[in-house]
Amino acid sequence: MPLAREIMKQDVITVSPEITVEELGRIFIEKNIGGAPVTDREGNLYGIVTENDLISQDKRLHIPTLLRLFDAYIALEPPSRIEKELKKMSARTVAEICTRDVIAVREDTPMEDVATVMAEKRINLVPVTRGKKLVGIIGRHEIIRAAMKPQP
Repeated sequence: MPLAREIMKQDVITVSPEITVEELGRIFIEKNIGGAPVTDREGNLYGIVTENDLISQDKRLHIPTLLRLFDAYIALEPPSRIEKELKKMSARTVAEICTRDVIAVREDTPMEDVATVMAEKRINLVPVTRGKKLVGIIGRHEIIRAAMKPQP
């Protein structure tokens, strides 16, 4: 079974947390990509940002369902979720919309484990790291390409 280092793309297009959401959109269109790792100045993985993060800026705000009990109203969804949605919708920089809790793998992770994580967590991109440094990325295309190669 191939390892992450053998199937990952090493020429990764990354973005900085400081760039604007508009700049991010242009990069996605110009480079024809659907997501990118966010790295700090030292090349450490800061987060990941995808087309879904951009699209969520234009969605309708979901007003929580309220339950009336006697004279009180109780929200059936936590206020933190609404606050998080509002922050994403009004974000101006990548730092404000990117996912910080990134699922990443090491270079020696077997492809089967990477594929399992992608399927179970429903994610399309998995950064490959060495310590905190980004060294590559694996997308669904890399998994499919590696799976199609004849095994010795």
